[in-house]
Amino acid sequence: MLATIIRRLLQTLIVLLVMSALVFTGIYLVGDPISMLASPEATDVQREAIRVSLGLDKPLWMQYLVFIGHAVQGNFGNSFLTGEPAMRLILERMPATLELACVAMLMSVLIGVPLGIIAGLRPKAVGSRAIMTGSVLGFSLPNFWVGLMLIMLFAVTLGWLPASGRGETVSVLGVPLSVLTLDGWASLILPASTIALAKCAMIVRVTRAATREALPMDYIKFARAKGLAEKRVLGVHLLKNILIPIVTVAGLEFGQVVAFAVVTETVFSWPGMGKLLIDSIINLDRPVVVAYLMLIVFFLVILNLVVDIIYTVLDPRVRLERRA
Repeated sequence: MLATIIRRLLQTLIVLLVMSALVFTGIYLVGDPISMLASPEATDVQREAIRVSLGLDKPLWMQYLVFIGHAVQGNFGNSFLTGEPAMRLILERMPATLELACVAMLMSVLIGVPLGIIAGLRPKAVGSRAIMTGSVLGFSLPNFWVGLMLIMLFAVTLGWLPASGRGETVSVLGVPLSVLTLDGWASLILPASTIALAKCAMIVRVTRAATREALPMDYIKFARAKGLAEKRVLGVHLLKNILIPIVTVAGLEFGQVVAFAVVTETVFSWPGMGKLLIDSIINLDRPVVVAYLMLIVFFLVILNLVVDIIYTVLDPRVRLERRA
């Protein structure tokens, strides 16, 4: 297992290098940051001075080599807009995104797994068909539309919940958390529900398929033949054996939420990494964009490795080396 982990980390370095080159080149081709940074009244001399101060007067390959040299030392450059270290700006926003992702995935699992089991136990029942129809809607409805509808209903029409912002937070070891306050939960419910709708639909379908596959197995028949209560059969024997696909899908979906919660964070003005990324792309803030994507790629690779390790813990018959 140790050799596999080391090999994965080495692969991560290669992926980070390739990704940074592609992103660096792509942002360079999109536009000139000076047009966003300099005022319309600035002279050519002033624009050139800004270009030199930011190192943008050098050829692209030289700018990239300078970036890589600094990145190896943990310095991903300073934001063109604020002058602050790019990675610090991202890490300041990370707790908000992780909090939103964790709450959304927790809601998805707590709702999706029971509904998936119900749909798998009685696939032809009216309730099961309604659950599967709801899962199709969860896949089909775009996040921005769901978010806007929730805002219209609960924030504008009913006035129960705030439409934007993170609400009151409590600092724990220097990390601001909104889940520890009622005002924070009020601000968290709508964006988390928007994300959870689609993720819950995925978990419902995965759980239903795993349940349908597990029910004909001998261990379920034997447990029922022994006269065990149905709750024990489902809660212990069935659930334990369908956890593997659920954990795998939930882990991968969690990574997607962290990386691609951009739309939801923008709709609800949630102060997370996704909103920072959108603002940085609009303003061609190259250091922030590149640092964000490198951090996300590293996070996703490590998350996949953790999911594989959990997979082997749940099913010791599967060796990590075979899944690598």
